[in-house]
Amino acid sequence: MGNLTQIYHLQSISYTILSVDMQPYSNTYYSLFILISGNGTLKTNHETIHLMKEKCVVIPPNSHVEIHTADEPLCLYQLTFNTIYLSESHAPLSLFTSVRELRLLPFSQCNRLLEAIYRCRQAKDEHTIFEQHVRFQEMMLFIFEQNQSKPILQNDRQSVEQSIQYLHKHFGRDWTVEQLSELADVPRWSYSRIFKDITGQIPLHYLNSIRIEKAKQLLMTTNDRVFEISQSIGFNNEYYFNRRFKEHVGISPGQYRRSQSNNVRVFAPFLEDFFVALGITPIAQFSHSKWGKQDYLGLQDVPDIDVQYGEVDRLFHYKPTLIMLDAGIERWETCLHLNKLAPICHLNHPGEDWQSTLFKIADLTGKTAMMQDIITEYEDKVQKARRILGKSVYGQRVAFLRISAIGITLYAGPECGYTGPILYRDLGLTPHPLVWKIPLNQRKAHLTLDQLLQLDADHLFITFDKQHSFYEHEERTILKSSMWKNLSAVKTSCVYEVDFLTWMNYGILSHSKKIDDVLNVLG
Repeated sequence: MGNLTQIYHLQSISYTILSVDMQPYSNTYYSLFILISGNGTLKTNHETIHLMKEKCVVIPPNSHVEIHTADEPLCLYQLTFNTIYLSESHAPLSLFTSVRELRLLPFSQCNRLLEAIYRCRQAKDEHTIFEQHVRFQEMMLFIFEQNQSKPILQNDRQSVEQSIQYLHKHFGRDWTVEQLSELADVPRWSYSRIFKDITGQIPLHYLNSIRIEKAKQLLMTTNDRVFEISQSIGFNNEYYFNRRFKEHVGISPGQYRRSQSNNVRVFAPFLEDFFVALGITPIAQFSHSKWGKQDYLGLQDVPDIDVQYGEVDRLFHYKPTLIMLDAGIERWETCLHLNKLAPICHLNHPGEDWQSTLFKIADLTGKTAMMQDIITEYEDKVQKARRILGKSVYGQRVAFLRISAIGITLYAGPECGYTGPILYRDLGLTPHPLVWKIPLNQRKAHLTLDQLLQLDADHLFITFDKQHSFYEHEERTILKSSMWKNLSAVKTSCVYEVDFLTWMNYGILSHSKKIDDVLNVLG
């Protein structure tokens, strides 16, 4: 986890109506001027900025400031704040080093935060003072998010895609198409066209779809009132929320909740590991014609659905009430229309960060109380295994290969991939030098025949990927070659075949099984 280098402390907030020019002054703190209405000009040092409704200007310390009104009074908030440094570096954030305009979209979100901060300005009690501090931090985060530098050479489509990602995180805010196009820095007419080309929907319809999907999750997994849910996802009017929900789902929110009142019947292809770890048996499990099933999970009595050959229609008979998918599901076209069967929860599954994924699923299914015990049990197992391996194979070089009919893949080091974080980070095994040559943040690399000859690892873990094989055992033909037979680990019988789906998996149970497999041959 990264560490903050600085935080921002609010010194004061004021709301001013200026009908005449403001007296010049010099500020000793950072200042934010946020215009609610009116127009005029702000002059400081060698800068002149036109002031108008919904504009924000930041002024660094020790700047000489003059504000001049125009034909109507200026209504504005002024916030002053200072920086508290938490590290030896005292470099201010570049966003605040010069006089500049800041973008605040949607402005309604900014206005709500300003009102909350201002409301607490005379607070004496600890709770309200803390509330003001939290709202100010929200305000600063809002400013940072809105004013990140646009990547060099980013085209309009990339900008729209980035705004869509932002919309998924901040769907609860008030949005207009104009605000979204400004956020992406793309003309409105072009923004809407590109947006529909990417999503198949116009922006506000897409926004409502995001909100309704979130509402489905909340209706299933919480006891919040419908009004509270509508407010939390961005609908200020419960009646309007009910109408939109029924348009999307076909029944009212209340009816939907009642229909989900029994135990959740979940289908979560490629995520079953996490559910089983939490004591939840899915109603069906994924399978693959070449890879098989995740046998290590012990789901022999659970029906399997072949994701490769479009058997997902069989799910209809098992009546799922929740379908959970991660981004990797996009490669299986047959799974892209499952929303017709049940509400879908799209999970941001960060792969290597399995604890985060486990927590999200536990939170969704009401199993958070089990989290600590599960993690502690795994960590204890890791420490015991690490001590054993530190004595038995200390300094001996290890590599992991995925072998298929079209080539050999070497998996990366301790930070990336299905295997590296377990073998090299958790268990402390020594990677072969070829592993370190894989670029940072790359999970695997194809091995050329020349590179394979250089793989003089003391121990090789291998698994076979049958997906590209046209005939049985085609993926194993490499084992008959003289090149393979001349590898150091092959000569010393230190090659260990492991189950494909057990090792090509980020689940906690799969990681635990990997440790078992390693201890069986190296412990």
